[in-house]
Amino acid sequence: MRKKELSIPSTMELEKELKRVKYKERYGNTLKSTLFVLITVAATAVLIAVLFLPVLQIYGSSMTPTLGEGDIVLSVKGGDLEAGDLVSFYIGNKLLVKRYIAGPGEWVYIDPDGNVYVNDKLIEEPYISEKAFGDSNIEYPYQVPENRIFVLGDHRSTSVDSRNTTIGCISAEQIVGKIVFRVWPLTKIGTLN
Repeated sequence: MRKKELSIPSTMELEKELKRVKYKERYGNTLKSTLFVLITVAATAVLIAVLFLPVLQIYGSSMTPTLGEGDIVLSVKGGDLEAGDLVSFYIGNKLLVKRYIAGPGEWVYIDPDGNVYVNDKLIEEPYISEKAFGDSNIEYPYQVPENRIFVLGDHRSTSVDSRNTTIGCISAEQIVGKIVFRVWPLTKIGTLN
């Protein structure tokens, strides 16, 4: 039986193999660092979206003409709310968006024509296209309870809001945040008030 002869690679072959191994190692390291960066950025974006800037999609027509079906908006958590702000909040398992009208202790009156008064002063509402009394089963004038806010939808004839006891006034624990920016559709991108 003959022994197989071992062939010794040439210097060129050794250099070629060394380059291939180093390239493979660099490629693997680059891939690992890229994946690490992508996962870190994605996790940071999710944390920011959940903790500070929830992104919401609008369903229904209760906020037209301000917000339409399918609009995507950003909500800011925390901060003080003022009359006229758009507010997102939970009712049961549903997330709703309405407009802040009156705060704790304030008196709300809505006349049969749909004019809204807060503390006997007619409020200006340039954001609504038509006034309506809507679906209301509360007695006016209505005093907003402590630690709660009175909210109305911008499309008053269809919106179910604080005028009806099924929703009523909103507590601080229910509030997700203040709607500040529309990101979709691109033709309407911008701040909201």
